[in-house]
Amino acid sequence: MKPQDAAFRAALERVTVLIVTYNSAHCVDALATGLAGVPQVIVVDNASSDDTCARVQKDLPAARLIVMPANKGYGVANNAGLAAVQTDYALLLNPDCIVDAGQIAALVQGARAWPDATLVVPQLTDASGRLQVNYSWPRDAWKPKSAEATGPLNVGYACAAVMLIQMANVARIGFFDPLFFLYYEDEDLCLRVFKAHGQILVLPAVRITHLSRGSVKGARPWRAEYWRGYHHAQSKILFTWKHAGAQAAGWLRHRALLLSALNVLARFVLLSPKHLARAWGRFQGLRVLKAGELASARREAR
Repeated sequence: MKPQDAAFRAALERVTVLIVTYNSAHCVDALATGLAGVPQVIVVDNASSDDTCARVQKDLPAARLIVMPANKGYGVANNAGLAAVQTDYALLLNPDCIVDAGQIAALVQGARAWPDATLVVPQLTDASGRLQVNYSWPRDAWKPKSAEATGPLNVGYACAAVMLIQMANVARIGFFDPLFFLYYEDEDLCLRVFKAHGQILVLPAVRITHLSRGSVKGARPWRAEYWRGYHHAQSKILFTWKHAGAQAAGWLRHRALLLSALNVLARFVLLSPKHLARAWGRFQGLRVLKAGELASARREAR
């Protein structure tokens, strides 16, 4: 597919690329290169402390920049961007993904070929081209083991690192739940789509590189690892609380708290600062979690 093709241009006119940034200045140059020729781009900055916003204004001057007054999480920031989308499709794109206009157009054309698809994702790969497991059956029913699709495939879960949303279909179901600050917001969305009998479509012929955990940089990488562990642990319990009830969430929290305490001890003995920071964050996130109170606070403050 060539950039001058009418079908290529028509596909790009139907989509808005939506990127949520947080201390992601180091990603902007590659994003600007990959998004050259894409007419609609929205960047939502989640109160970065680096020069992300300045870099976006310099390198992506045509993009609409929405600056959040505070970091309320990935889902809330995406919802702010989705509220501004006026095209048929929105493409959620992590800043650490390497993409070009041809791949974006291919996803849109795939969605148009499968008009019942609510969410459409590519096959993600790492920098060396190895496949990442970015889709599966609903993960509470089947543990993902591989990513071996050879043709279009309906699934029950797909990672939102690169995710094309059919706006009309998802609007009926609801966008991201502000309950989830970071992690599990895409799993929650997919489960709601699945239960509503919406299609979650994988197009494995479209391969996009995802530099996992490469979107955030800062002067204190251990701090970033701490908060990754903290939010991942809390979001897992909150997901269970929402979909399986308080009793199941309470049991899972107590079990996870014990395991995380043992993990902290193991990481301390093995002298692995990065993993120790993440393990300590996980333990702290579980220790202070009160699911019902946190859910009310986050949903009221969205």
